[in-house]
Amino acid sequence: MAGEVVLSAALRNNLLSLQRTQGQIDRAQGVLSTGLKVASALDDPQNFFASQSLKNRSSDLSRLLDGIGQSIQTIKAADAGVTSVTKLVEQAQSIVDSARDALTTGAKEAAVTGDVDLSDVTSIGSLSGVSAGNSEIGFVYKDADGTVKTLKTSSGATLSTSVGLTLSNNQSIDQLITEINDIRITTTTGDAAFNAELTSAGKLKITALDGGTFTIAFDSNGAGQADTATASTADQALAAALGFGSTAIQTARDIVSSSQVYDVSVTATPSTKLTSGIFYKNGATSGFANASDTLASVETTDSGGTARFVASTGSTTGIRVTINGSKTSSVFAIDGRTIQGLVDGINNDTTVGSLITANYDATTGEFTIEADSATVNTIKIDVVAGVSDATGKADFDFGTQAALSATSNSAITGETFTLASAASTLSQLEDDYNSVREQINQLVSDSGYRGTNLIGGDTLDTYFNEDRSNKLSTVGQNLDSDGLGVDAADFSRLDTVETAATQTRSALTTLRTFGSTLATSLSVIQTRETFTKSLVETLNEGSDKLTVADQNEEGAKLLALQTRQQLGITALSLASQAQQAVLRLF
Repeated sequence: MAGEVVLSAALRNNLLSLQRTQGQIDRAQGVLSTGLKVASALDDPQNFFASQSLKNRSSDLSRLLDGIGQSIQTIKAADAGVTSVTKLVEQAQSIVDSARDALTTGAKEAAVTGDVDLSDVTSIGSLSGVSAGNSEIGFVYKDADGTVKTLKTSSGATLSTSVGLTLSNNQSIDQLITEINDIRITTTTGDAAFNAELTSAGKLKITALDGGTFTIAFDSNGAGQADTATASTADQALAAALGFGSTAIQTARDIVSSSQVYDVSVTATPSTKLTSGIFYKNGATSGFANASDTLASVETTDSGGTARFVASTGSTTGIRVTINGSKTSSVFAIDGRTIQGLVDGINNDTTVGSLITANYDATTGEFTIEADSATVNTIKIDVVAGVSDATGKADFDFGTQAALSATSNSAITGETFTLASAASTLSQLEDDYNSVREQINQLVSDSGYRGTNLIGGDTLDTYFNEDRSNKLSTVGQNLDSDGLGVDAADFSRLDTVETAATQTRSALTTLRTFGSTLATSLSVIQTRETFTKSLVETLNEGSDKLTVADQNEEGAKLLALQTRQQLGITALSLASQAQQAVLRLF
């Protein structure tokens, strides 16, 4: 047919061969450009989908690695918090040690010291104010737990919860000291209750042993005369003769027995804080008064059911506080005054407010007065004007008068207490301790990471596989002051200091145990992180082996194909020339 190109069989075969070679070259160039020998399911369905499965799992695990890494950071943040809290607790422990030292070097025992030189006294009966054969000094003793103890002498006489020593005409001061030291607790062979001695200045010093609290009462007449001006003056004179005139106060109460009345006394406590729990709701069988309740509306009773604080509402009746026998506060009128009003009145008083701090806790019912200055030796709290059996009583029960002589109807018009020393030091240490305690709370609250705070009690879940069936739960713990069991400081007594020491030691144990738990969790998570990274690499490598081309192999293949193509073109050219030569013959 005219116009048609006629190809010989040889030319046709050469052209088809070149076409196939060009297709192979195009495919080889595509592999080299993408780096994949299987780019789609059309290339190799089995390898393509197997590779996709491996890639999907690798991708899922890679995303888990992000979560694992964040878990590690969360644990590291918690560990840093534990380390810092541990340092703060160790600091608190150091403060406790300082408080213990302050109490030890100050006065961990209750003690009173007179202000009269008795070193040259050979006969107590010769002292002005002493009525030989009639004058007595009485003792009441509470142990460190607040229990009033039975007292005995070595002669075996049972003295119930008190003892009265009669002063004789020919008795020397040394003999009196021996009698005081002979008083025993519970049994005739029990522990001594007191240690009496003359100081280097000749002053009579009486100390309670075993951390107890005691009251010394003075009675000029052994028969007991209460609530009379004559008896009170004589009793005060007896106290002054032995050196306690500046601290003894008329209590108008039989603190020793219902038949023996001692109405002038002084109380010594090993504490720098006076604590009372007398404010109950009026007429209530349980429940403490609120701080907003008026003094006139509250009521408390002793063990015998006798009201111990029923305040008079007379306009002239009030409460006052005296420090060291000379610094006296204003009179805080009872009429219309609330418990909080009494607290505020004491704390804001221009004379005593800088020396002591009063507080009332309605939860525990505790009314406290704490010395803030080292100069505070004695605290006297009394009621002035208008208080009698008919109008009211005012026994704050800071000392040994608790639960004694419940049969008495005598009004308690006041109490004087000799405190332990080192008050200002202990007060400052309490502030320091509480400041550290607050820093612990703040540090714990700041130790979270991305909303998870392991030392605040949160739990961290770390997942290790793509279907989230394998995980590690790191259970947090509340390590603030409450969680560690570290209470607010009360360094007023050696036993409360020891309680703080026990709490800080326990807190350190808790911190170290939790720190060990964090270290274990961190080690496990880091091991799983390393494993997961290795597994991801293995999955990626397996996927690549199924789809990724060998560049060297594909390059060599392309070169061979290009060479074949050149040879095919040359062969085609030669075949064409041969055909033309034959045609030229015609």
